[in-house]
Amino acid sequence: MRYNELGHTGIFVSEICLGAMTFGEVGGPAQWGDIAKVDQGAADRIVERSLAAGVNFIDTANVYSLGKSEKIVGQTLKNLGVKRKDVVIATKFHGAMGSGPNDRGASRGHIMDQVEGSLERLQTDHIDLYQIHGTDPVTPIDETLRALDELVSRNLVRYIGVSNWQAWRIAKALGISERRGFARFETVQAYYSIAGRDLEREIVPLMTEEKLGLMVWSPLAGGLLSGKYGPGAPGNGEGRRTGFDFPPVDKDRAWASVAVMREIAARHDSSVATVALAWILSKPFVMSIIIGASRMDQLEQNLAATKLRLDEEDIARLDEVSALPKEYPGWMLERQMAGRRPKPFEPKE
Repeated sequence: MRYNELGHTGIFVSEICLGAMTFGEVGGPAQWGDIAKVDQGAADRIVERSLAAGVNFIDTANVYSLGKSEKIVGQTLKNLGVKRKDVVIATKFHGAMGSGPNDRGASRGHIMDQVEGSLERLQTDHIDLYQIHGTDPVTPIDETLRALDELVSRNLVRYIGVSNWQAWRIAKALGISERRGFARFETVQAYYSIAGRDLEREIVPLMTEEKLGLMVWSPLAGGLLSGKYGPGAPGNGEGRRTGFDFPPVDKDRAWASVAVMREIAARHDSSVATVALAWILSKPFVMSIIIGASRMDQLEQNLAATKLRLDEEDIARLDEVSALPKEYPGWMLERQMAGRRPKPFEPKE
């Protein structure tokens, strides 16, 4: 297991982050019932194995099973006797936690209400990384940042991050934080996979310039890159993706990538899913991949990515087959920068 700096903080987190969206119970709250099927006992085993493999980073959110995920995470760490200093806990706010008009968003009121609830459910006195889970087009960014800065000042939160924002909005927030002396975003949690590389257009250059850490969600594109789907897939491709086709993916480009990954996986005596994760881990702008598992075999397959080292030829083939279509101003920038700047991203050693 390798460890990367949490943004620009001096804190280090494992390159694999255990995602707790699957923690909950069968027949739980609507929307989460088909996703969150890991009960307390199973969660204990998954977390214990992850910690043994070197994982020190756990991500959840208040909205996951309407708080049940946070409760399970907190109880698991207590059951396993994990020292608070030995684990970095990340959670998020923004989604609807009730039916009222103020039970969602990024207002000061909602933030203050939700942080108290998360701390109680997690059974801790502080959250290491507190992230806004989405864009609130109503609340001024200044109000959100001021409230988050207060949480940092009160030591209820150590660092703050953002998820699912546009590059311009992140840049604006960083400018406000610098100008007003607020705590700044240190991380970006975003969708990224070999089947969905849109992040590379604007957000990756921003993160590189501002030294933000990338936490990747859905690195297997909702299971599409697990090897169970597409041409040449064994079996009938049953899984969560068949009932919940998300995130959106250009499947023709995805299947072309999967075909190459099958070849590489066979040569490395590995799986398609492991190759997909190893490709992401080869990118220098990736801080940590969030993996979610409901079974131990899934967890082991994901953890195996930390041991698979793709060679330069592997990475070059995967980069080529999954390359984004050229868009403006990207193609013009590429033309104008030719011979002027080094390649922005080199594979990790």
